[in-house]
Amino acid sequence: MEDKKIRTKVTRPKFDSDLDVIELSKENIEDESVFSFGTISDCSLENHEADRITFKQVIFKKVIFNKITFRRIEFINVRFENCDLSNVDFNEASLHRVEFLNCKIIGINLNEATLRDVIFENCNGELAFFSYSNCKQVAFLQCQLRSSDFQNSTFSKVEFRESNLIQSQMNFTKLKGIDFTSCDIEGMGINIPDIKGARVTTTQAISLSAILGIIIK
Repeated sequence: MEDKKIRTKVTRPKFDSDLDVIELSKENIEDESVFSFGTISDCSLENHEADRITFKQVIFKKVIFNKITFRRIEFINVRFENCDLSNVDFNEASLHRVEFLNCKIIGINLNEATLRDVIFENCNGELAFFSYSNCKQVAFLQCQLRSSDFQNSTFSKVEFRESNLIQSQMNFTKLKGIDFTSCDIEGMGINIPDIKGARVTTTQAISLSAILGIIIK
């Protein structure tokens, strides 16, 4: 069902009615492990490292990720609620129908990730890394994204709504069709060719002109 808060059509994750409780431990977290149809709640995951793990139809609630490296991880129909994923390493991750709700994602590494139908809502993503990511039908709603890195990314139907993008880096990322009018983009790093076709307010345009070396009289 389409969410009225989101202008971009993003499909939220879907879950079976009965989900089991999933217990994660060093014994069952290993390369290419698959966890599905369950909930993971009120726990802390610490000092885990694995490659190509898959989570399908999983809900994380109040989970703290500490010193976690899950490269090339795959999330399919997954929800994170009130979780702390600060500084986790999800390099080259694949996310399909995933939502992050009221989460702390400071410094998260989603470089070179593939994001399809992903929602970040009311999240703190300062210093988050999305460089070289491929984003299609992705929405950032009321997020703190100060000093985040989206350089060299590919955007298709990406939405930023009421978000803090101060000093975010968007260099070498095509921004055509992106609406920044409800966001704070002061000091945002961009290239002149890439900003073409983006929607900004008059005030934002004046601010961008200074960054780009344009003099408005």
